[in-house]
Amino acid sequence: MSVLTRAEAQTRARLLDVHRYQIELDLTRGDEIFTSHTVIHFTVRSDLEAEDTFVELKPAELRNARLDGYHLDLDTLDGNRLPLKDLTPGEHELDIEAGMRYSRTGEGMHRFTDPTDGETYLYTQMSLEDVQSVFPAFDQPDLKAVFELSIKAPEGWTVLANGITEHQGDGLWKAAPTPLISTYLVAIAAGPWHSVRTEHRGLPFGLHCRRSLAPYLDADADELLAITRACFDRYHEKFEEPYPFDSYDQAFVPEFNFGAMENPGLVTFRDEFVYRSAVTDTERQTRAMVIAHEMAHMWFGDLVTLRWWDDIWLNESFAEYMGYQTLIEATRFTGTWTDFGVTRKPWGYEADQRPSTHPVAPDPDSVPDTASALLNFDGISYAKGASALRQLVAWLGEKDFLAGINTHFARHKFGNATLADFIQSLADSTERDVHAWADSWLRTTGVDTLTPKIVPTDNGTCALTIAHDGSRPHRIAVGLYDRDPDEGRLSLRERLEVDVPQAEPAHPIGKRPALLLLNDADLSYAKIRFDSDSFATVRAELSALPDPLTRAVVWNALRDCVRDGELAPTAYLEAARTHLPLERDLALVQGVLAFATAQVADRYLPAPDRPAALATITSLCRDLIRRTEDGSHPGLRLTAVRHFIDAAAQPDTITAWLSEGTVPGGPELDPELRWRILGRLAVLGAIDDAVIEAELVQDPSATGQEGAARCHAALPDPEAKRQAWEAMFTTDDLSTYLFTATAKGFWQPEQADLVRDYVPRYFKQAPAVAARRGSAIAEAAGRWAFPVYAVSPETLRLGKKCLTKGNATPALHRKLVDQLDDMERALRVREE
Repeated sequence: MSVLTRAEAQTRARLLDVHRYQIELDLTRGDEIFTSHTVIHFTVRSDLEAEDTFVELKPAELRNARLDGYHLDLDTLDGNRLPLKDLTPGEHELDIEAGMRYSRTGEGMHRFTDPTDGETYLYTQMSLEDVQSVFPAFDQPDLKAVFELSIKAPEGWTVLANGITEHQGDGLWKAAPTPLISTYLVAIAAGPWHSVRTEHRGLPFGLHCRRSLAPYLDADADELLAITRACFDRYHEKFEEPYPFDSYDQAFVPEFNFGAMENPGLVTFRDEFVYRSAVTDTERQTRAMVIAHEMAHMWFGDLVTLRWWDDIWLNESFAEYMGYQTLIEATRFTGTWTDFGVTRKPWGYEADQRPSTHPVAPDPDSVPDTASALLNFDGISYAKGASALRQLVAWLGEKDFLAGINTHFARHKFGNATLADFIQSLADSTERDVHAWADSWLRTTGVDTLTPKIVPTDNGTCALTIAHDGSRPHRIAVGLYDRDPDEGRLSLRERLEVDVPQAEPAHPIGKRPALLLLNDADLSYAKIRFDSDSFATVRAELSALPDPLTRAVVWNALRDCVRDGELAPTAYLEAARTHLPLERDLALVQGVLAFATAQVADRYLPAPDRPAALATITSLCRDLIRRTEDGSHPGLRLTAVRHFIDAAAQPDTITAWLSEGTVPGGPELDPELRWRILGRLAVLGAIDDAVIEAELVQDPSATGQEGAARCHAALPDPEAKRQAWEAMFTTDDLSTYLFTATAKGFWQPEQADLVRDYVPRYFKQAPAVAARRGSAIAEAAGRWAFPVYAVSPETLRLGKKCLTKGNATPALHRKLVDQLDDMERALRVREE
């Protein structure tokens, strides 16, 4: 299939005005194919007598195509392009009928049958170019049009779309015409949905999920709707443009590849956000953030849309920043920036130090086509971009920032805009040089490093200089902390505002503090280091810092030092062992334990040192479990139980929990905890296939199917590994979710010898499965099926050899580059 180039898109945008799509879909034609009939009304703008262009579609069967009533030669379809020849200036009508294939990988029109009750559900995911698998389109974001949808569905189903839908009888549903939107934002969700409906500010609001999840959605509906209303109202206080669509539905859909998708009026979420099992308050906060993030897109992304995919960061960075900030302002979740600092920001830091790094706003020439655009949905476009915007607000002031945003909306509503347009809107709202800021922050790559140096002065006090390895200007807070022996904690003496590079050679700070912390409050994006005295204070007294966001900055700095080979992995574990038992913030506990397990114990330490690391982690978790026996902090207890299970080196304790159906003192084992224990017992060889299948009888749900697939693949048995490998790389029957679950079970640090021969097989077979099955499976193959625990020079050699062959798809190639760089870093850490 041909990918669309930026040059082709620019040519077609100059040639065409696309007015309206009339789309009829028949979803009653069987399990494999649905019927798609589309009429596109467009105008050709040209001084020439005739012009050529093309329309994109990916049919299973192209049945009919007419241009202005004349039949087109169906054999001219070349891949995904149907040529349109000799187009004269003026209005035209393109009429196409096709059979389209349902997807099992979350792309295009995804079809899912719920194993719990046998009900079937369909939904679309159109970005970046999967609309072509649902209906023909001039598929680029700057050819906006009105979309009129008519859908034939089985009786008993409900059909949702971007606009309000009405049932016409006999299974026929019609959606209200959309305003001007881009092709990738069209959305449909059809099935026997369970729905919770209400109204807010005169608009219909709805929540929708599979019927088998109805009790869980109903239990959380008040919370979900309260967050939705609060964010909706807060955005109307911030933005002068009113919400631009006729309704706001949120559908929680199965086997969704992303967190959510910002379809106008019909946001789709992965239905793991409908919680079947106990979750922590931090996980609820994450769900709330995604709600706020997607709603921000209704303005930035949907009302005003990027012109080309080089500006994808504008959509995602803005929504990421607004999602976290708006929760603080409008909901009970006031600690969102701590969670961002310890979970999202490291995602950006890590991506920005790999060979695949790119500017937040890449040069348009570096995004020459849609295939390259897909690669930029990463930690840079989301986390680094949001960090840059947070720094911009600190530097610009929120008043001027929002003034610029509102200017941008007014100028470009229902149209398209570029980075230059966005920067100009900001520049018109402030006296600061926003263009220079953009050049420094948005057009550069890499992470700056800031290192303090405290020097004594003649009068017995001290002064601060900051060594700056990097090129960006920063406005940071510098926290000065003194010991408070009466309270047994570190107290903030003063928080200085400092510009880097410094205007003065040294900044007076008074007496030497016990701890000097750069980037306190985490308003900038940079790695920070400590002076020697402050580093000693951190290692001994980190938990004595009063503010969780301050502690997040410190934990991130320690994480960076480990990754850069400046702090031994065992020292990080010692810090965790010392301070986490006293930690009160859930996001910090979850983030530190995740890094300690998945990176330090499983990758950065040599295999002989791993048992001691796991013992440290389980001991730490036992302390947290004991500390929470009074029921005062169920989220902290649940986090400790989860990580104890994951790090258990012996089966006895968790086997007893499974047999008793509860952890002593709670929590009782819900499906998530039962499958988690079974997964660990499978790795340890303490269960067999019969135990897994017996559990699946008790929990035949979609998540039960995934749990069973993960457990089967994790068994330390050659036949189990063979079957799992065949399922992933040969049969092509697995959905993306089941592929991912199988891959997560397959590679285990404890089973290095058992799976050693599969490492070279991976590099031979992954390119083939990625090419056969598309970008979603390529992403899963590169992220989850990669032999991540086979940390060795030989794995690196095999991986680099695979890259030199040039047969990996762009999505897989990017994942391999990143994985191999992470492995190279792990090897360096081991050698320090």
